[in-house]
Amino acid sequence: MLRPTMTAAFAVMMAATMANANAQTAPATATSPAGKSTVAGPAARTAISANHLLPGQIRATEMNGATVYDRDNQKLGDIKDIILDRDGGVAAVILNVGATLGAGGKYVAVAMSDVKVTNDNNKPRFTIMLTKDQLKAAQAYELDEKSGTSTPPPADRTR
Repeated sequence: MLRPTMTAAFAVMMAATMANANAQTAPATATSPAGKSTVAGPAARTAISANHLLPGQIRATEMNGATVYDRDNQKLGDIKDIILDRDGGVAAVILNVGATLGAGGKYVAVAMSDVKVTNDNNKPRFTIMLTKDQLKAAQAYELDEKSGTSTPPPADRTR
């Protein structure tokens, strides 16, 4: 009778030791509703849920330099840059607008939600609901953060 009691006590101690060891070495990886890991420190990683471009996603390289049109199908300018926030979301899309023959334009920031992306012959097409006059009146975006002054768009933009 002593032997089964000793065996049961040993099994309980081993189970408790294993549970305690796991609790100390493996951090709990809770996942937020957005699917981002909430573990702090070097072990924190966001899980990638796909190994290919999903519907509704677009590559930044397809946006950079692309022509932007207004709702009347008039060319407004092109996408100069995409600004990301610390969480990886798009903070702003920078447009190069108002240039005539590659000179005299300025950079203007718009929200990604203002940019409508459609497909035209299997290529993305970018449209915004702002007019040329609204973009001309908009505040210039400062891409050159070191000097605090606006950097004009390049005089000759080649694609």
